[in-house]
Amino acid sequence: MRFISPKVDYAFKKIFGSEQSQQILISFLNAIIYGGEPTIQSLTIVNPYNPGQVMTLKDSYLDVKAVLVDGSIVVIEMQIARVSAFSKRVMYNLSKAYANQLGIGENYLSLTPVIAVTITDFILFDEKVDKKVKVINQFVFQEKTDKFEYPDTEWQLIFIELPKFKKTLSELTSLSDKWIYFIKEAATLDAIPESLGEVSEIELALNIANQAKMTVEELETVDQRGMMLQDEKGRIAYAREEAKEEGKEEGQIIQAIALVKRLLKKRFGEIPVAMVSQVESLSLAELESLTDEILDFTGLSDLLTWLDKIENGQ
Repeated sequence: MRFISPKVDYAFKKIFGSEQSQQILISFLNAIIYGGEPTIQSLTIVNPYNPGQVMTLKDSYLDVKAVLVDGSIVVIEMQIARVSAFSKRVMYNLSKAYANQLGIGENYLSLTPVIAVTITDFILFDEKVDKKVKVINQFVFQEKTDKFEYPDTEWQLIFIELPKFKKTLSELTSLSDKWIYFIKEAATLDAIPESLGEVSEIELALNIANQAKMTVEELETVDQRGMMLQDEKGRIAYAREEAKEEGKEEGQIIQAIALVKRLLKKRFGEIPVAMVSQVESLSLAELESLTDEILDFTGLSDLLTWLDKIENGQ
């Protein structure tokens, strides 16, 4: 038995956002938002995934949106790779879901709370050395000094950071533990573990994620989407590594320029601005070469000749 990874947004939409996913989503949200208490009894999934119609890879509506009985809106998103301004995007989507409730001229009293549940496969918040690692972080508006909450709890931001979750199957105790383990590790399972199967909603989620019960088209889309997301994650990681390397080389260039200026000033006194500008435009390799050549220069004319040769590619 093999399962698709819920970390792939397309698969996440199928598992948590299908027409048959209502009880799955209720259990998951109760676990994450309300600490396992059965606060949510029913909800409506907006724009549910339709098993009869496979979404294309260009489909951008792969988050899950639900409306609770009291009208509150919950937006759930799975994000594999950290992208630029990610935290701002989460805030934008939250505010957009809130503002879109009203038409022109409608009363503010009709606005209902919005909760954004964001699951990340990367570390979003730095861990505090002196504090216990928190996998789930929940944010609400509160007074800065005295910490009391804003009168209307209209916005909530909840983040689940999968890399911080280290528990094994035998260590799962709470409902939230089991749901987070399911999202993080489902693709590594070859059967439904007893500790997960005892939660009927997780058992149902695993059955939906069972590759044997999916069409060829669905499996191909999940695979392609998964590869595309991993490629994107790899590109982001590569770009960051390149930026680090560029930053490292830039620092070396700055140090090399400073060294060359000190050596030239020590040998020849003040250096003309035009020559300084030429030195500052040299590459790291050229600066290292100039450092060796300075000892053989008898005057600034030698420096000028050397710089001209470099400029002319000689």
